[in-house]
Amino acid sequence: MSNRLQLLLAADFNEISEPMQEEVYYEFYDLVYGQIMYVLRDHAAVEDIIQESFIKVITSKPVFDNINKLKAWLRVVSKNTTMNYLRKNKKYRNQVDVDRVFISEEELVASSTNVEHQVESKMMEESIKKYLEQLKPEYRLLIEYRWKHGLTYKEIAELLNTREDIVKQRLFRARESVKKMLYREWGVMDEQRKI
Repeated sequence: MSNRLQLLLAADFNEISEPMQEEVYYEFYDLVYGQIMYVLRDHAAVEDIIQESFIKVITSKPVFDNINKLKAWLRVVSKNTTMNYLRKNKKYRNQVDVDRVFISEEELVASSTNVEHQVESKMMEESIKKYLEQLKPEYRLLIEYRWKHGLTYKEIAELLNTREDIVKQRLFRARESVKKMLYREWGVMDEQRKI
């Protein structure tokens, strides 16, 4: 990959010739397209996210001492834009493994972005614990059996003298309840961060 991406950090991107701007854009596009497409599987949405990410990149210009850190930062910007898109669009709300796609890129960035991500993850974990405490006792018990003790649906059903389908249904409701609380709190926090 060439060093055209370094032109993204130029003093004024608008002063670069139009053909070169296009080359820089398409190099950025090639860098992030695959990861975003893997998550969304929607070409039009991916194009929108890439354009939005590109605008964010050319309007903020941190300093990097090598091209690898720059590329990692570009991927982080596109990852964050993708996650914001997922939070805002109901069509994608059930996609929960977004971080798995980008996790190796996070490890490349030894900067405040990585620290911010760790802090945010810890805060989210604490929020989830708080949400679990707010659930009905029967839901909390099911979650404990399933994820803390690793019991199967059948084992849980036997323990509680009920049917397996009832256990599945209640666990689904418990997860949905936690997800709603999580989106309510973290969606609002995300909007505030942009202001």
